[in-house]
Amino acid sequence: MPLNQWEVPPKKLKAHFNANHFSFKTTAELAPLEEIIGQERAVRAMDFGLHMEDRGYNIFVTGVPGTGKNTMVKSMVKRVAETQAVPDDWCYVNNFEDPDHPKAISLDAGKGKIFQRDIDHLITRLKEEFPKAFQSKDREEQEKTIQKEYGQARDSLGEDLETHARELGFAIKSTDTGITIIPLHNGKTMSANKVAALDPQSKSEIQRKELILHEHVHRFVKQTRILREELDQKIETLNQSVAQYTSEHLFETLREKYKSIPRLAEHVLNVQEDVIENFNDFLPAPESPFQIAGLTNGQERASSVPYAVNVLVDNSATKGAPLIEETNPSYNNLVGRIEKKGRFGTFYTDFTLIKSGSILNANGGYLLINAFDLLRAPYSWDALKRIIKKREVKIEDLGETYGLVTTSGIKPEPIPIHLRVILVGNAPLYYLLQTYDEEFTEIFKVKVDFEEQQKKKGETPEQFARYIARLCKKEDLLHFDRTGVAATLEQLSRWANNQKKLSLRFGNLADLIREASYWALKSNVGTVSREFVQKAVSEKINRSNLLEDHIQELIEEGTLMVDVTGSVVGQINGLSVFDLGDFSFGRPSRLTARVFLGQSGIIDIEREAKMGGKTHSKGVLILSGYLGGRYAQETLLSLSASICFEQSYGGVEGDSASVAELLILLSSLSNLPIRQGIAVTGSVNQLGNVQPVGGINEKIEGFFAVCKALGFTSDQGVVIPQENVKHLMLKDEVLEAVSAKKFQIYSVSTVDDAIEIVTGTPAGECQLDGTYPDGTVNSLVLKRLQDMGEKLRALESSHENKPSIITNKANA
Repeated sequence: MPLNQWEVPPKKLKAHFNANHFSFKTTAELAPLEEIIGQERAVRAMDFGLHMEDRGYNIFVTGVPGTGKNTMVKSMVKRVAETQAVPDDWCYVNNFEDPDHPKAISLDAGKGKIFQRDIDHLITRLKEEFPKAFQSKDREEQEKTIQKEYGQARDSLGEDLETHARELGFAIKSTDTGITIIPLHNGKTMSANKVAALDPQSKSEIQRKELILHEHVHRFVKQTRILREELDQKIETLNQSVAQYTSEHLFETLREKYKSIPRLAEHVLNVQEDVIENFNDFLPAPESPFQIAGLTNGQERASSVPYAVNVLVDNSATKGAPLIEETNPSYNNLVGRIEKKGRFGTFYTDFTLIKSGSILNANGGYLLINAFDLLRAPYSWDALKRIIKKREVKIEDLGETYGLVTTSGIKPEPIPIHLRVILVGNAPLYYLLQTYDEEFTEIFKVKVDFEEQQKKKGETPEQFARYIARLCKKEDLLHFDRTGVAATLEQLSRWANNQKKLSLRFGNLADLIREASYWALKSNVGTVSREFVQKAVSEKINRSNLLEDHIQELIEEGTLMVDVTGSVVGQINGLSVFDLGDFSFGRPSRLTARVFLGQSGIIDIEREAKMGGKTHSKGVLILSGYLGGRYAQETLLSLSASICFEQSYGGVEGDSASVAELLILLSSLSNLPIRQGIAVTGSVNQLGNVQPVGGINEKIEGFFAVCKALGFTSDQGVVIPQENVKHLMLKDEVLEAVSAKKFQIYSVSTVDDAIEIVTGTPAGECQLDGTYPDGTVNSLVLKRLQDMGEKLRALESSHENKPSIITNKANA
């Protein structure tokens, strides 16, 4: 039967875009594309997640890299955020009753800095006004009056004490160490020696009177202390009244300005009370004789800090709701931190050193985080979940939170939050979290799944052309003409591995546009045509295909043995794909099979050597099912066979070689040689149907390159599954070779089709009596299996009838 019934015509080997169908000459004529291409499902899900107000409707975005996830998410969030209200500012202020627990205060957007400036201005004014007020003549006169009254009262007490002393015969002398009592004799003081020389009766009398005088002295000291306390209290009252009078108009202005914000008005009142109580902090400090250059005035800082305003979140420049993208989601960057500063060999902190994290900065808006980065950062995932569930941010020292340090620091008041968290990851990570984190589905209820490719529609080519126009205008690249756009769309189909679809990997597309523009600019032309798109593709491949070239050299020089001419029994060229991450390529691999007497079944050498993957091993096991179903309906299948990937020194995975493996088994059993110029790829099921495989373009082009290097013979080609025809997007040189009959692509749907192509012998259909037509592949295979079964049974029978040596010796 002629083979052309399985040949794939050149027009089906690639989807072409007709450049003449475009209405424009270059993309410069087009309006830049604003909408998102091919992501209708993701757009709907995203829109739902952004507008759903209930708790837990945070968003998890999945999709392969390069599909424009981040760009689309930020674009959609930005459009929604611009229509929403700007959230409040948040400040931390001193808690005068409990300084270890600073208070959090919210203000309308932009008013945080204004309040901070008002307080700073207030403190500055107080530092200017207080010294003037306390050095005023009126205040000095009042203090002198109080001091005079105190002096008069003290002098009166001193006179009374001296009177009592004289009456008792003593003199009073005040010293730095206290009050000294000296006995008198005839109005003159007596020395200690004279007192000692007195008779006992006189001494006893002096001691009696001295005790009485001591009581008067004690009473004098007590009354003097009371007078001093009254003096200090009066001066303190005077000073506070001066401070009150001096600062009242300043605080009155602030109270009036912020009376509509109760917590703020209360804080202003607390500040005023503390200022009046600690007015000395605003007076010039006495100069110390021990001044060290470079050190700041500690009192000046101490007087400023308690009244400072720490503007934690400032939305004065925010338009609408904030969108914050956290690129390094460490615990401190997410939640916030309490900084410490060193001074005199130790560390200190206060509420002015509290810093916000991205969660607070996004409060009232949207927070965008890469899920992988988040999960790699210690403590961040648990912290984010806790904040989402409790709806508040508690900024704490990480060491204290997890018991890593024993010292206790400040504990700021928690701040309530309302925001939408958007995580960007991929599907495997989404399902892992869904499976192993029971809280995940409660707080991330919206999944936004990005498509990797899109079906071609009538308006799709025009949309991609407008995307090219947008990127060219945005980055000042050369615009594309119609042929350049057509070539770009063909490359998108190639990336999608489907003639009816286009890849949505916009990262790769953007790189292709930039590189094509570069090569066109280097050639001094004004627009990018097909030639430069193809140049960009080929140059990118050339930068990545060093390994492919080395393998090609090994094949050409015969180190890797591949035959593309002649026919061999039990040998075929299978096709495999090497995936290097950013580049993949195909190459032929020699597969061989040997059959022999036995009942071991099919031995997969790759599996026995532990070099075969699970899918490959499954494919080999399917072969046994096929052989048993076709050739062992009336008798036992007696077969031992081995299959091997020759010169395979790494792992083998996948079932795309199972058709080739079955063909070499049938060839070995039928003794029919296989054409070495035909390579085969495809998966087979137990019914003998050929199933589609991946990497079809790379596989064909890999074998084509070998045939081209070793020389075309006009009877070379590749057998592929029928279902893979729609995936063909082959290079132009392959199409040209097929058109010139130098190379052929055959598509098959069953193993019978494939065996006829590679051997030139019909497979043969099963007849009513269970046999196959003479001379067909199936007839030869069945006959060989029957012969092998008979020989095996004869051998087993002869072994059973042969006397045992041990038995003969026993009889002897």
